[in-house]
Amino acid sequence: MTTPSPHWADQPVPAPTPPPPVSQPAGWYGDPWSQAVWRWYDGRAWTAHISPANAQVQVAEKKPRLPSFLSIPVILAAVPSLALLAIALFTNPKTVALGLVPMLIVGPVLIWMDRLEPEPWSSRLHTFLWGAFVAGIISLVVNTIFATITGSEVLAAVVSAPLIEEITKAGAIVWMVRRKEVDGIMDGLVYAGWAGLGFAVIEDVSYFYLADEQELLLETFIGRAIFTPFAHPLFTAWTGLAIGMAVRARKSLWTALWGLGLAIASHAAWNGSLSLAETEGGAIVTGVVIVGFILLFIATIIGVVLLQRRDQKRYATLLPHVAARYNLSPERAAMLVTRTKRRTVRKSLPTKEAKRRFDDEASAIARLAAMLDHDGTADPEHEARLVSQLEAARNGTPT
Repeated sequence: MTTPSPHWADQPVPAPTPPPPVSQPAGWYGDPWSQAVWRWYDGRAWTAHISPANAQVQVAEKKPRLPSFLSIPVILAAVPSLALLAIALFTNPKTVALGLVPMLIVGPVLIWMDRLEPEPWSSRLHTFLWGAFVAGIISLVVNTIFATITGSEVLAAVVSAPLIEEITKAGAIVWMVRRKEVDGIMDGLVYAGWAGLGFAVIEDVSYFYLADEQELLLETFIGRAIFTPFAHPLFTAWTGLAIGMAVRARKSLWTALWGLGLAIASHAAWNGSLSLAETEGGAIVTGVVIVGFILLFIATIIGVVLLQRRDQKRYATLLPHVAARYNLSPERAAMLVTRTKRRTVRKSLPTKEAKRRFDDEASAIARLAAMLDHDGTADPEHEARLVSQLEAARNGTPT
């Protein structure tokens, strides 16, 4: 059982003792005698261990060495990646501009997917940069070496590309698990989408650059940016799905290898189909591949909608427990129970600052609910960090 850290103060339990949380595990809860204090509940009764509300904020506010949208791997990979992008921008700027088009198509879909429990923008940006720089530069080097050794670009496209690209994109999701940003399946899918989008952007720039030299830019742009901008996010979605399931079940990430395997297999099948499309009868193959891709995309959207509905129902079930644990009034909880009510309340707020505070509070509460959506237990440090975000939102402090 988790015990309070030594710095928490002790204070006698006041009398009369109010009823403890019903069937709740040990943890920090809002003190029933004071709205400004947290009190430790040991699973059976209230204890003498208390902490001011801002003490949890102090625990969580450890300044990172880097901004949260950066990491050592991203910085190291950004150096050669940005150099190559600078060359492309200087010599053929339109290919760089066209490479950004998938962001306008895929980005809004990923934001829509992330409505209930929005992930921090800094974390989404880090994942995007990882896909673009880390996965991009490693894949470029490995695929080039493989194609040189085997003497076959087709073999590189079908064998080395799916393997190294999906492994490196998976690293972006694992990094978010390491930062405790992944709470379940939807988070895994969202981060998979941003990693895939980042990789797609950097890869499209390189493809468009080469296609322009061969006077095939229009055909390549339509095929990659208009018809199949979701290709890489859909491949990596298998990995995100498996990792999200493992985190939700509190299992080792090694149990998510099946998702990585499916991502590699689907990627290899896609690249193989495109290679066949260049042979005799390729028009038929291309038509079948595009139809199959559209059907897969529709099935994925249906799956995401069903997951969102399930998560919304689960969130409504967890909200009373979250309200009791973190001093949320019943009236405030009622404002957050559905997206429709949240939108209504948000529109009624008079200023942008009030809307920002409301968004921050709703996001922190949703993430606390997701954190507790297991067996009711929580990692104390992770909980302290989320509670600090909730307190900052309530106090109007920028996070």
